[in-house]
Amino acid sequence: MTLKPIFDAIEKSAHRIRDAITNEDLCYSEQCNATGDMQLKLDIQSDLIIAEEFSKISAIKAIASEEKEEAEILHENGKYMIAYDPLDGSSLIDVNLSVGSIFGIYDGEFQAKKMLASVYVVYGPRLEMVTAYKGSVRHFIFRHGKFMEQETIKLKEKGKLNAPGGTQQHWPKHHKQMVDSLFNEGYRLRYSGGMVPDLHQILLKGGGLFSYPGTTDKPEGKLRKLFEVFPFAFVYETAGGEAIDNKGHRLLELPCDDPHETTPCFFGSKYEISKVKEAYGV
Repeated sequence: MTLKPIFDAIEKSAHRIRDAITNEDLCYSEQCNATGDMQLKLDIQSDLIIAEEFSKISAIKAIASEEKEEAEILHENGKYMIAYDPLDGSSLIDVNLSVGSIFGIYDGEFQAKKMLASVYVVYGPRLEMVTAYKGSVRHFIFRHGKFMEQETIKLKEKGKLNAPGGTQQHWPKHHKQMVDSLFNEGYRLRYSGGMVPDLHQILLKGGGLFSYPGTTDKPEGKLRKLFEVFPFAFVYETAGGEAIDNKGHRLLELPCDDPHETTPCFFGSKYEISKVKEAYGV
């Protein structure tokens, strides 16, 4: 069974979400999402757009979204489960920075070991899409009315960018030392507060490190396994990089017992991940 109808639905969603970002109200709604964050009206609208497009595909059994409390069954006889963050970094929209959508496509159950593919979309000066599927990471740019493939993305052994997430005052001491050591090696700071644009930049520039540690205020990290962590871990590993937690475990080997479960996470080229393992003693 091909995933093409799912990729097509993601493309359609991307066009509709881009139009909403351009033309719709940026105000906050009266609601909070499942983890207590205030929702922009665009968060809710993006979630509805994606759910509507996926509902048309009988092969999709269930969907789970950052904006939904629990998974939603679409087609009982479906095969695929899709977890998605409809509008990652939405708080950046009012200052006109890039934001994105993230999708993890799972075979039958929401577990990393069951992931078949992942996709993310970047809404920036250009509309872009990256897919990780069947051993390759492919980069597309929307031009002349369609997504046109640009290249296959491969990470270098070592990069130049350092994107450290979380509030520094809450970082563990050994994490700060690791971040500082990379800067002392000449790494450049790149951090927008949006997971999609930061991880996308590291990928397209050939490598580096994106880190979101466990902190004193969020010991289990902030980023959610199903919607954010697993999909990007799949992308980075497929591109020749690595993705681990603070104990040195592959992110794609972690269990997930709740749709909104979080974990500390590190994504990067092999050299940077070796530095993380050294700093964390794993």
